[in-house]
Amino acid sequence: MHMKKIPEKQLNLNRRSIALNVFWNLLGNGIPMLVAIVAIPILIEGLGLERFGMLTLAWMVVGYFSLFDLGLGRALSKLVAENLGRGEDNELPSLIWTGMSLMMALGFLAAVFLAILSPWLVSSLLNIPLKLQPETLIAFYLLAASIPIVTITTGLRGILEAHQRFDYVNLVRVPLGMLTFLGPVAVLSFSNSLVPIVAILVIGRLLPLCVYVVLCLKVEPILQSSFSISRTMARRLIAFGGWITVSNIVGPLMTYMDRFLIGAVATLTAVSYYATPYEIIMKLGIITGAIMGVMFPAFATLLAQDAARAGNLFHRTLKSIFLIIFPVVFIIVVFAHEGLTLWLGSEFAENSTIVLQLLAIGVFINSHAHVPYGLLQAAGRADITAKLHLIELPFYLLILWWLVNAYGIVGAAIAWVMRVALDGLFLFVVVRRFLPENPLSTSQLVLKACGALLVLFIGAASSNIVVQWLLLLLGLPILMVVSWFFILATDERAMIRARLKLFS
Repeated sequence: MHMKKIPEKQLNLNRRSIALNVFWNLLGNGIPMLVAIVAIPILIEGLGLERFGMLTLAWMVVGYFSLFDLGLGRALSKLVAENLGRGEDNELPSLIWTGMSLMMALGFLAAVFLAILSPWLVSSLLNIPLKLQPETLIAFYLLAASIPIVTITTGLRGILEAHQRFDYVNLVRVPLGMLTFLGPVAVLSFSNSLVPIVAILVIGRLLPLCVYVVLCLKVEPILQSSFSISRTMARRLIAFGGWITVSNIVGPLMTYMDRFLIGAVATLTAVSYYATPYEIIMKLGIITGAIMGVMFPAFATLLAQDAARAGNLFHRTLKSIFLIIFPVVFIIVVFAHEGLTLWLGSEFAENSTIVLQLLAIGVFINSHAHVPYGLLQAAGRADITAKLHLIELPFYLLILWWLVNAYGIVGAAIAWVMRVALDGLFLFVVVRRFLPENPLSTSQLVLKACGALLVLFIGAASSNIVVQWLLLLLGLPILMVVSWFFILATDERAMIRARLKLFS
């Protein structure tokens, strides 16, 4: 049977539209982060450390309990994008309504679960001072009420992302992210109680939900006249989403376990020396997240249409991440000690410089590994990534324990870099099965990766300020030359020339 293909422009999968969508995602993630930098000191001063600690816990609870969608948000985005790629529009109403119904039910179950647990959490587990327990309990009940809103919103956002409407997504995400921090700041003018602050956060989740409903009906107007729930669709969503949930649970365990282990084996001061550079360097994930947030539904659509185009997009994505991330990581690695000294003082720099350099190199590796990770999930093989995480977890914890005992926080950084390197290598090997013949041979890819890592390690080893500036002044121009002649393809160089002519 001949499969109807959706025109590229209709799905916004041309190169210019993808770049614009990445830009929208960067705005959607970056602007709230800038607002947070300004708002958090105000909140700490106005609320005090105890109440602010509870506020951060409230933010975390909403984020963590969104896992109760069992990966259905990403599953819905993937399957909708896949159906659009195949031109099977008639299945979309059943798929979307089934997915949204499941997510609504799971959201309500999670809300009941948190509401039942709240008295025990407040009175026993979290060791909250008696004077704060009444308002904290009410705040937790409000948080429980927000969980269905969060899960449903995740599904609606996935529908818009499948249609490549990242302009809609981020026009909602920016004010929502700003309200998350500015709402509590506004409440401080009349109260420092957690109850009105959390109420503002819940209302801040409800308004975007309403907007997302309107936008989804705009991109899929057939939803207004067609409603059906399918067991077949439910099975497909749960099968895919279940493996996503495994990764969503195991992944954070491997992400945060190093800090708990450092605190147990070393001291809380050591945790600060490790966690601070970790949080700094992980902010680069905003860039990778913005890119892969766009690429995931694009991969799903193109894999359903034309594997060759998906392969081309895969390699262009790798190039884009390299050209953006490498210069930033190179500068951080070379000037890690000077930057930490300027920001946090010489004592902090002495303890955290090597950690920051190692973690930066790990982030460089992991940023590229997100591309095969996203493509495997877009191909419907979330089971591969989930099984990989399950296999990794015990070995990583053993290596982490050994290295932390032997080398302290530097050992924790080494363990993390080893894990992401092996994880990335496995993903790149496996993903080749889902793509047409690779235009770059394995030896070429390995050679280029080793060359980039060698440059980063040379930068990390330099301690003389004159040598550091020479590396910077020579390294970046060399990178531009190498990128132009050995990384960019002929059509990509032609596109850049055309863009430069517009500004000349």
